[in-house]
Amino acid sequence: MAKKSGAEDGGAERKLVASNKKARHDYHIEETFEAGLVLQGTEVKSLRQGRASLVDGFVDIDGGEAWLLNVHIPEYTQGTWTNHAARRKRKLLLNRAEIDKIERKVTEKGHTVIPLSLYFVKGRAKIEIGVAKGKKTWDKRQSIAEREADREKQTELGRRLKGMRD
Repeated sequence: MAKKSGAEDGGAERKLVASNKKARHDYHIEETFEAGLVLQGTEVKSLRQGRASLVDGFVDIDGGEAWLLNVHIPEYTQGTWTNHAARRKRKLLLNRAEIDKIERKVTEKGHTVIPLSLYFVKGRAKIEIGVAKGKKTWDKRQSIAEREADREKQTELGRRLKGMRD
């Protein structure tokens, strides 16, 4: 029997390893990209245990290549002398057109590239990166106010649907 393609079976399942929740709070995400990662064996084993931190990470374009910096993947506990460095520079696998597009955006004032989530798709480690612009303090307060208003609206709607009146 032939193997189903991703489009037929509704897409590949994503096994989330780590996400950068603070990124969406601190930045306006303008565009996202999915990139592969060049990893060592012990890094993959550590990721499969669900251990990684994207909090301080960022992406740098150097010599026409994209590099992931400051992402913490702890050493594999059963690893020997072949263990990896926890915060080493890791190469991202992107198309030339995507790298050029990211590089054009980053040259604009106030833009940066940050990792949003790290996950496995069909056994391959992938990272979702976003071209972002930093939020001001009042933007953060506005986002929180909008989120609270939406929450109140949903609870009120739920109360009305259940027939509960104030």
